[in-house]
Amino acid sequence: MSVDLEPVIDSLKNEFPQDIIDIKEYRGETTLLVSKERIFKICAYLKDGLDFTFLADLTAVDYLEVKSPRYEVVYHIHRFGPECEENVRIRLKAELSEEDIEIDSVTPVWSGADWLEREVYDMFGIEFIGHPDLRRILMPEDYEPFPLRKDFDVRNREASKRSFEKALEEGAD
Repeated sequence: MSVDLEPVIDSLKNEFPQDIIDIKEYRGETTLLVSKERIFKICAYLKDGLDFTFLADLTAVDYLEVKSPRYEVVYHIHRFGPECEENVRIRLKAELSEEDIEIDSVTPVWSGADWLEREVYDMFGIEFIGHPDLRRILMPEDYEPFPLRKDFDVRNREASKRSFEKALEEGAD
């Protein structure tokens, strides 16, 4: 674990003892597996209590048939120090099962999460509870499948065909 992150990890473990499930260090990067039920509170604490003011990225991973729970939502969070070498990064992961594919939105914590959560919803079908405008941004609204799920069949063109035909009919009016 990075020396810069030790006080951060200790503070999180003290504040959320039951919700820090695992801590991993790989190539100088620290990842915390956290409880999905407390993701909002953990993120708010990181921002308000520990000055992690920048959400660099938010994405998801589908581990179909590799591990269970199937999905992880991944948060890359950054704290800027007065000197370049004082900048600190941390990664949070929260696991979601196929049966319960929703998690709290962190848009109230970092407004930049808005479009990132919409993209994850659009591509994976993960719902963000409390999101101010959760709708598709890359695929048509009536498109049914989620293209970044591992079980998405790239050869099945029916959903695209239906969406395209509907757009053509609506455009003809």
